[in-house]
Amino acid sequence: MAPAPGSGLRRKGAAGPGSLRQGLRRAWQDKHRVLLAPEYTGLVAACLCLAEVGVTHWVIRRVPYTEIDWKAYMDEVEGVVNGTFDYTQLKGGTGPLVYPAGFVYIFLGLYYLTSHGTNIRLAQYFFAALYLVTLLLVFRIYSQTKKVPPYVFFFMCCASYRIHSIYILRLFNDPVAMALLFLAVNFLLEEHWSWGCCVFSLAVSVKMNVLLFAPGLLFLLLWRFGLLGTIPKLSLCALLQVVLGLPFLLENPVGYVTRSFDLGRQFLFQWTVNWRFLPEEVFQHRAFHLALLAAHLGALGLFALHRWHRSEGNLLSLLKDPAQRENPLQALTVNQVVFVLFSSNFIGVCCSRSLHYQFYVWYFHTLPYLLWCTPAGKLRQLFRVLLLGLIELCWNTYPSTVCSSACLHVCHGLIMLQLWYGTAAPLEPQGPPAAPKTSPALKKTE
Repeated sequence: MAPAPGSGLRRKGAAGPGSLRQGLRRAWQDKHRVLLAPEYTGLVAACLCLAEVGVTHWVIRRVPYTEIDWKAYMDEVEGVVNGTFDYTQLKGGTGPLVYPAGFVYIFLGLYYLTSHGTNIRLAQYFFAALYLVTLLLVFRIYSQTKKVPPYVFFFMCCASYRIHSIYILRLFNDPVAMALLFLAVNFLLEEHWSWGCCVFSLAVSVKMNVLLFAPGLLFLLLWRFGLLGTIPKLSLCALLQVVLGLPFLLENPVGYVTRSFDLGRQFLFQWTVNWRFLPEEVFQHRAFHLALLAAHLGALGLFALHRWHRSEGNLLSLLKDPAQRENPLQALTVNQVVFVLFSSNFIGVCCSRSLHYQFYVWYFHTLPYLLWCTPAGKLRQLFRVLLLGLIELCWNTYPSTVCSSACLHVCHGLIMLQLWYGTAAPLEPQGPPAAPKTSPALKKTE
């Protein structure tokens, strides 16, 4: 019998006390495999999330808060409270408001929640809760991919100083955008494509870095629905942007669009994490920016042609309705959806004009999947852990140096090579012996 519409990959039935006891008993019997077998991701994730409750509370209580952008955020939304809807007139201590309208509404809520931005401790606890929610969303994705051995998640949680700093000591808007992005990915994995597109658009309205996932999302929509079926989904994304920005569009449409979606914004060399080894005049040169754009588009094209698209048919066949294709594509699997989205974002990060310290959250939670989505022996397992450690070290080097920025590019390059050569065969879940079988294919529900 076919699954009910919208059921996606959800398991049938609810886990009762008996099944919980059985799961814990089986985990104890196989305790030597708990850290290695992806089937135990849920158990390890629960333990790590509980540990993170204590870690985040300790950090908030013991580590001094550092003011960077929070006061500027509050000044920017306070202008809206005072009746200013012209985006060119909204600014804070660090400069003009450069984020779309979704940012304004979310941080306006935080403005009132934290007594006009003065209750920093309450804001920190809000971001601690956001951090835990993000972990739950990420773990839910990883539990379905069955790719990453659970011991790796320790490095994704308790061991990252920079990530804890970004969330609960700096209060940046990047974590808000990424939480919404991972929520959107969960919707897509459940085959709720319309909801996924809406939440994705909401994430973009908080910060534009989420657009790095957009090429992958477009590819998946075309694969799943064809061109005519994709247009309504893209229209939902566009409509949400218009609705959110309407008060500002009515006041000064040009000012809103040019400020909140400024793709040509210049970055300061002093804050760059990834290009410190270049001379500043090269870093600021337009030819360098165009070269990065060309590399970005070229890498996306190569991955779309040779790694995302595995059918014998031409890539243009994706434009056709799925029912009218000469060589019907197989249903999307969990790993295909996650691989396309995460690799699309990673390519964008590698080709970014500048990465600042808070931008680490753009791809931090995707790194375990990118490193472990291809087969690995024992030595390569150690090599991948080493890469995680080196990337963390690069992001914790402040200020960045010639060596740290060059090392970051080397690590990114090695991951890119692994993604290219390690996924030449169709993506299938890999794991230790007796790992779970391939995740069931997603069924069409929309």
